[in-house]
Amino acid sequence: MFACFRTARKATLRIFVLLSFAWLAACDVTLSPDANVGPQIDPEDPVQVALLVPGGSAQSTDNQLAQNFENAARLAIADLEGASIELRVYNTGGGDPTQAATVAAQAVNDGAKIIIGPLYAEAANAAGVAVASRNVNILAFSNNPSIAGGNVLVLGATFDNTANRLTRYANRQGISRYAVVHGNDLAGDVGRDAITRAVQSNGGQVVAVESYPLSQQGIFGATNRMVSSVRNSGAQAVFTTAGAAADLPIVATALPDAGMNTENSRFIGLTRWDTVPQLLALPGLEGGLFALPDQSTQTLFENRYAATYGAQPHPLAGLAYDGIAAIGALVASGNDDALTKAALTTSQGFRGTAGVFRLLPNGLNERALAVATIQENQVVILEQAPRSFGGAGL
Repeated sequence: MFACFRTARKATLRIFVLLSFAWLAACDVTLSPDANVGPQIDPEDPVQVALLVPGGSAQSTDNQLAQNFENAARLAIADLEGASIELRVYNTGGGDPTQAATVAAQAVNDGAKIIIGPLYAEAANAAGVAVASRNVNILAFSNNPSIAGGNVLVLGATFDNTANRLTRYANRQGISRYAVVHGNDLAGDVGRDAITRAVQSNGGQVVAVESYPLSQQGIFGATNRMVSSVRNSGAQAVFTTAGAAADLPIVATALPDAGMNTENSRFIGLTRWDTVPQLLALPGLEGGLFALPDQSTQTLFENRYAATYGAQPHPLAGLAYDGIAAIGALVASGNDDALTKAALTTSQGFRGTAGVFRLLPNGLNERALAVATIQENQVVILEQAPRSFGGAGL
């Protein structure tokens, strides 16, 4: 398992980039954070929506994902009731910010009342800046919080959302003292900060923070230090940013082997553990906590997509469906301000492909997640994903 770390790490980094964690500083936008951006519409007429996808790229993965986004969006349009949407698709050339800005402006010139996409953070930021003065909102596929705000709202699942869900659950189980263990890279740093915010905002205490180099040798070299820190701090949980297909197998093996008691200080994971079946057999993860989307709604979407297009959707394809579903639900209400930021950030949220979600005034989002553990090499759901906002876990 350990011999595969380098290859697995490279694969994870490719996925990491695909998920839009290009942690870039957002360009200055003149919009006030509280501005109620968005045009008035006639809900009786078809509403023009622009879909910005990473098509026209030199990377085949970008082009494949572009098609998946379009497929999912058209599937959502077919499912709408009480709303009519005219979809126009624009290619951003992968994550080219210049092209993204150009096509975003073109889309508004063509009559778009709202934009869904693009994927990559830099491209989404550029698109948002390009139309900031045009009174048009963007529902970006990115999960990068640094670009959120003003006329840009992110649809992608964020570290902050996951960290908050797990911390709230753990707190109810009597866990209040957390050690944070993270990879020594930008993703690890961002994850560390999200965990710290979640712990502190939910009344817990971060009692130790430890990092490690992203290599087998680096993790093994840092193991004794990390174990000593966890033990001496009295941490009741070790909240790790480690990825299932990368550093998690080593971290979850090395620390218990070096004497960390996972019954007194159990692992909590910022990433999903169920995506790599081999992880379920690691003794160190037994009894740990991680989060995952509502599996019933996700399966329904995947089955519907496969039946329509003859293949399983990309894991991110559902974001396009969610964007259309949210717009359609608001337009169907019959209000001419359906696409304003105030309407898009309704507290009741929307039903999406992975459960209920809502867009927040700060440009981020909240997605309902289930809390799971591993028991006897099996994933066990401890608390189901809420089906509406306001209940336990939200």
